[in-house]
Amino acid sequence: MTAVRHPIEEKHLRLPGDACVIGLMCIAMSFFCSIATAQHYPSKPIRLIVPSSPGGGSDITARIIAPRLSEVLHQQVVSDNRPGAGTMIGTEMVARASPDGYTLLLASTPLTINPAMYAKVPYDALRDLAAITQIVSLPNLLVAHPSLPARNVRELLALAKSRPGYLTYASAGAGTSPHLAMELLASMSGVKMIHVPYKGAGPGIIDVISGQILVMAPSIITVLNYVKAGRLRALGVTSLKRASGLSDIPTIAESGVPGYDAAQWFGLMAPAGTSMEIVTLLRTSVAQGLQNPEVRARLLSDGAEVVANTPEEFSTYLRAETVKWAEVVKRSSIRIE
Repeated sequence: MTAVRHPIEEKHLRLPGDACVIGLMCIAMSFFCSIATAQHYPSKPIRLIVPSSPGGGSDITARIIAPRLSEVLHQQVVSDNRPGAGTMIGTEMVARASPDGYTLLLASTPLTINPAMYAKVPYDALRDLAAITQIVSLPNLLVAHPSLPARNVRELLALAKSRPGYLTYASAGAGTSPHLAMELLASMSGVKMIHVPYKGAGPGIIDVISGQILVMAPSIITVLNYVKAGRLRALGVTSLKRASGLSDIPTIAESGVPGYDAAQWFGLMAPAGTSMEIVTLLRTSVAQGLQNPEVRARLLSDGAEVVANTPEEFSTYLRAETVKWAEVVKRSSIRIE
């Protein structure tokens, strides 16, 4: 006599096989959806968040690279300045944005400084953001108002030692690269200077030009034109080697502070979870845009070194920089609550 299975029992007997089929279908659909997303990306304008005020190195870099990205991607890339809280306001916007490739971050050195500077950072940069590529590396340029009786780094340090607390220096805000560059200089040379923070590099540079503040060490790209025009005096670059195309400006390291190194960087990042297809497309698009002869000439003339590395290389660099600046902040005993 043939046994008759109950319909419910037969259904349960088929479940494992069905589950495997369904699971494989879901994986396949996810894979093909990812490909489809990348193939149709970008289908609308991309917003490039610049977490600093207009006039600074991040802003200038964004305005150089955004038009080139627009050309390569055949879609508008719009720079959007969102300054405040040591770049954390704009950075948090990107960290919390949808990981669809339409909200990007023009990241810079404060990204790796802030974890050590602030008691509370509203995101974990290494966890909540995806590295795409480092665009450029460039030194800061230590500049002074022409009326200052110091024509080089040695004379500046001698003046600072003879008149403790006399020298005032501007920064783009507490914890920014211009701030830490000067703190590193003060700690390595044993001098005391007064920090005057601004909401971005632009306003600080204006006050140094006017003579209200005596010195500053912003990114070289933001002040070189003022130096060439004679409105500011260049004292030294903050990298270990002299800047490309600017070999007449000595390094601080060779001007009496051996081992001094405080170069800046600018890079492109996206919210964590952005598909690797989109990340790869953006990285290759940046690299292609940087091949533009006019862009390369502009960056090199400003003392910048074009990098355009891989997401993996950029991520490794970010981790190393985070450790480096944590040590500098600890030695300088500076922290913002």
